[in-house]
Amino acid sequence: MKNKSDNINRNKTGFADANDEKRYLEEKQMPVEEKFRNLISDMEEGYFEVDLVGNFTFLNDIVCNCLGYSKTELIGFDSRKFTDKNDIEKVFKAYKEVYKTGKTIKKFNWQIIVKDGSKRYIEGSISLRKNLSGKPVGFRVISNDITERKQVENSLRLSEEKYRSILDNIRDSYFEVDLAGNFTFFNDSLCRMTGCSSEELSGANYRRFSDKENSEKVFQTFNKIYKTGAPNEGFDWLIIGKDGTKKYIEASASLRKDLSDKPIGFRGILRDITERKKTEDKLQQTLESLKNAVGTTIQVLVAALESRDPYTTGHQSQVASLACAIATEMGLDKDRIEGIRMAGIIHDIGKLSIPAEILTKPTKLTSLEFSLIQEHSSSGYEMLKNVESPWPLAQIVHQHHERINGSGYPRNLKGEEIILEARIMAVADVVEAMASHRPYRASLGIGSALEEIEKNKGILYDDVVSDTCLKLFREKGYEFA
Repeated sequence: MKNKSDNINRNKTGFADANDEKRYLEEKQMPVEEKFRNLISDMEEGYFEVDLVGNFTFLNDIVCNCLGYSKTELIGFDSRKFTDKNDIEKVFKAYKEVYKTGKTIKKFNWQIIVKDGSKRYIEGSISLRKNLSGKPVGFRVISNDITERKQVENSLRLSEEKYRSILDNIRDSYFEVDLAGNFTFFNDSLCRMTGCSSEELSGANYRRFSDKENSEKVFQTFNKIYKTGAPNEGFDWLIIGKDGTKKYIEASASLRKDLSDKPIGFRGILRDITERKKTEDKLQQTLESLKNAVGTTIQVLVAALESRDPYTTGHQSQVASLACAIATEMGLDKDRIEGIRMAGIIHDIGKLSIPAEILTKPTKLTSLEFSLIQEHSSSGYEMLKNVESPWPLAQIVHQHHERINGSGYPRNLKGEEIILEARIMAVADVVEAMASHRPYRASLGIGSALEEIEKNKGILYDDVVSDTCLKLFREKGYEFA
């Protein structure tokens, strides 16, 4: 039985002194701490504790496995020995900040050196450890090995740097826009093209650099790409730079998608073709001048021929009209049709070298006279071969009496040896000649002319050209003026 004096010596809390109370609390805490440390040992994250100078005082198996050492080897060792030298100062500053502020630092990254000498990346949170009296005694760290993630990030970064380097060194402009048309990525070339800095371009809408007409054209192009998913490999775009300068652009674009295959925008390549456009415009002007000059030359030749043989002049204009109608029905382009028209109105120009009395002779021609007439194809070629022209005028004139089976003149050409324009001219020439009056005979009529074409298509005359001519007269009501 305790005596009265014992009760008197105890303080109001039931302990003899403060040390007795502290010892009691520490003993009571031990089971809780043991339970806590068992929990730490079983967690998937790395966990370790260091004292104020950085020596390991506790760590779980995850940390040991990561470093490649046993707990016995690590406890008491300076944790800085396992920190990459480039990160020692950074780690020290982090611990210092936690010590001063008492606040936890989260997602702190640093490199460690493991037993085999290799390096690994760690991401962790650092917090302050205190004793029961609230005095700082060290630090605790919860960590994750993020080496693989870091390696992927580094690989992506290097890939992006390489990608960026390539894009910045190409002459063409590369761009990416979101679905609203705002620039999200671009190379330096686009900055130079627009005259804007990277900061000015970032987030800007493509419409800022286009007039209304071109903005609508680009919008329709993007809209089609979005709906079909198919890239557009070539469309024109007039860009207006920051200083108001207009540049002609040749562009291609395709759809951008995220990892789930959802459309997120567009990417494309822009090529400045301003100088090429100027050159093309200049060439077009030259071509127009050349066409005008050729037209003038042809009018002079026609006038000269008309003064000698009015029948031939009317014949040439009618042949030119029919040949153009056939070419149009066959789907030839406008420029090619214009060449056929020009050739048509001078296809008999070689008759200038034939005596007028033979051209206008009212009776049947002799063999000699007919052979002279046949020379007009070659004579016409000689007259035109040195005339600069965007069309094969001399060849058309030279070949318009050639026939598919090789029975024509002057060179007995066959099939596709005869250019298409000349094959068209041949059919138009025969139809008009047979349907019209001549000094030496009356008109044979359009019916006889079409029968001739139908009977000899594929033999003397081109199949497609013949069928087209017959269709014009029999189905579409074509008539000579």
